Amino acid sequence: QVQLVESGGGSVQPGGSLRLSCAASGSISSFNFMGWYRQAPGKERELVAGFARGDSAQYVDSVKGRFTISRDDAKNTVYLQMSSLKPEDTAVYYCNVLKLPKSYWGRGTQVTVSS
Repeated sequence: QVQLVESGGGSVQPGGSLRLSCAASGSISSFNFMGWYRQAPGKERELVAGFARGDSAQYVDSVKGRFTISRDDAKNTVYLQMSSLKPEDTAVYYCNVLKLPKSYWGRGTQVTVSS
């Protein structure tokens, strides 16, 4: 069983920045995948950024150049640095881990971008 705890969400004006954190209960080096999804009201959940084991980070086109995913294996934590935020980035952001054969989700953290 893997537990994930997200933090760092909040409200910010357009152009601002936030950093999300996802602390895992197990060693993240053992995970097959770690990443961040988001779900805006009335929309499907989408993958924003993620690492598959042994691969470089991947991003959805809409956040390339603005968001950066990183990891600290010593702290079993994955981060999502979000910059140049736009109103369309408003969503609940979820941390996801794949430790085969199971997928684990955090409870989500709200990000609101509004003037």
